[in-house]
Amino acid sequence: MNDVESFENLVQAGYPCVSIVTHEEGDALEIVRQAAMGLKRGVQIWSAGYGVRDGLLPDTGAEKDTSTGAGGLAHFANVTEKSIFIALDVMEHVKSGLGLRVLRDTIKAMERNDNMLVLIDGKDEYPPVIKSYAKEFEISLPDAEELENLVKYTLRNIHRKEPIEIGITRRGMEAIVRNLRGLSRRQAKQLVRDAVAEDKRFDDDDVNLVMAGKRRMVQGDGLLQFIQTPLDLKEIGGMNNLKAWLNKRTKAFSKNAVEFGLEAPKGVLMLGVQGGGKSLCAKAVATAWQQPLLRLDVGSLYNSYVGESERNLRKALRQTEFMSPVILWIDEIEKAFASAASQSTDGGLSKRMFGTLLTWMQDHKEPVFVIATANDIEALPPELLRKGRFDEIFFIGLPKKKARRKIFEIHLNKRKRDVAKFDLDKLAQNSEGFSGAEIEQAVISALHDAYSDKVEMTTEMVVEILKNSPPLSVTMREKIEELYAWAEGRCVPAD
Repeated sequence: MNDVESFENLVQAGYPCVSIVTHEEGDALEIVRQAAMGLKRGVQIWSAGYGVRDGLLPDTGAEKDTSTGAGGLAHFANVTEKSIFIALDVMEHVKSGLGLRVLRDTIKAMERNDNMLVLIDGKDEYPPVIKSYAKEFEISLPDAEELENLVKYTLRNIHRKEPIEIGITRRGMEAIVRNLRGLSRRQAKQLVRDAVAEDKRFDDDDVNLVMAGKRRMVQGDGLLQFIQTPLDLKEIGGMNNLKAWLNKRTKAFSKNAVEFGLEAPKGVLMLGVQGGGKSLCAKAVATAWQQPLLRLDVGSLYNSYVGESERNLRKALRQTEFMSPVILWIDEIEKAFASAASQSTDGGLSKRMFGTLLTWMQDHKEPVFVIATANDIEALPPELLRKGRFDEIFFIGLPKKKARRKIFEIHLNKRKRDVAKFDLDKLAQNSEGFSGAEIEQAVISALHDAYSDKVEMTTEMVVEILKNSPPLSVTMREKIEELYAWAEGRCVPAD
């Protein structure tokens, strides 16, 4: 069922008020117009700029005394002919007082006259009394077939205005369409225009332009962030169990794996000590599997308006599915939904958000691999640890001697130092209890000292730094010990 058919069903079901919160006002208007014509209903639109005018013949003049939000709504309430009425960004004008009263009366008139009021706004600012009447309607994102038709349609329009050269192959078109997934129709059209604008040509070379443009657009609302992943699993010391598990699933998203009877893996939860390398693993998995890595910025999801936070989360998850196959990274998940594990102090918002995430993790069908990381076990809602949420739960502890040796080797190589000149065994011996991040910092500190003293860095300089910088395992010994005790028998050791 497409959006027009879904909207027609709402009209026929007798909903007096529907709210559409979107930045894609043009798409919303087109859906309502198509549904109205299919049901042989009239359409009237109110906006602050024009007042009330005909929605199917927008060039007609505006109705008198309808320039204000209250005036426009009052006009709608007095129309008895079967119609659909659209109010654009009206909540800014009728949040309280007389305006809110008129809006409530208009909704009652819609119900009485078997009409519908459609509220189209760029953000959800509806007061609870309106939300209780308004049925939410979400515009779907275009699928691959619609995107390909949209690309062709946009190119034809451009070519009519100014001739362009089109030399794209079938494989190139598929890549373009794949990279447009997760974007709105307006955004997809704009990227095609951008790709053609400079050289008046559309070919396989434009795939990279589309990819770059998509990154900018997706990151524009702050919900999802593309993460560059120039990191390999070989650049992470230790974690052999985790690496082996991931390597076995490298081709799990392929068509051959599906034909073999496999389902795409759901994801992993990585718990452990701060600085243990959980974030590095997320980046390395994306590189190893050659999949895009999206980081969900949970902090940006939360909004002061009732319902907007949940809407943001649903939007981000829906966008992620349309970009699949993809890896979704939720960093420090326990902080994002802290109130969900205890007595809520936010009116139940965190619990609702957390419930939305769990439901999606359980039900989504698209190949999205979730990597969630956490440091504070006690803050984790117990529902997250239930079997079936993740394919596996790994505990990432402090690196052992062999892993510490490898970590020193990695970071010395990274700083263009000859590893053969360093006693790696001595460094590993003197760094017991240090995390990977603390080892890296010790190398950096020794490098600063060497640069300041105008000498070459030595093993002894690094050892001195280690001795003078107590690791987290010492300063927070009790907490680390509790973490290890909790993980025993509950998680798979990463190393």
